[in-house]
Amino acid sequence: MVKYATKPMWETEKDSAVDVLEQESHKYQIIVYNDDVNTFDWVIESLMDVCEHTPEQAEQCSILIHYKGKCEVLTGELEDLKPRCTELLNRGLSAEII
Repeated sequence: MVKYATKPMWETEKDSAVDVLEQESHKYQIIVYNDDVNTFDWVIESLMDVCEHTPEQAEQCSILIHYKGKCEVLTGELEDLKPRCTELLNRGLSAEII
């Protein structure tokens, strides 16, 4: 009789899926909301400066903000997102961390 030293495949997959889920559950998001005050150019510039978006990413987010009413502009750890969200608010954008 042959004995195997490894765990069955289903146990390994389940364990790694749980680890990934636990890692992802600690992520937060900055959401930017549409308003009637800020221009597309200002939103794009702010996203590039604060969130380090490329011009294309910032433009796509600004379009989503305008037409959908909001957009998730950045995902990460809370400690990293807090100062970025504060800066977006200081620039007059409507933003929050969820």
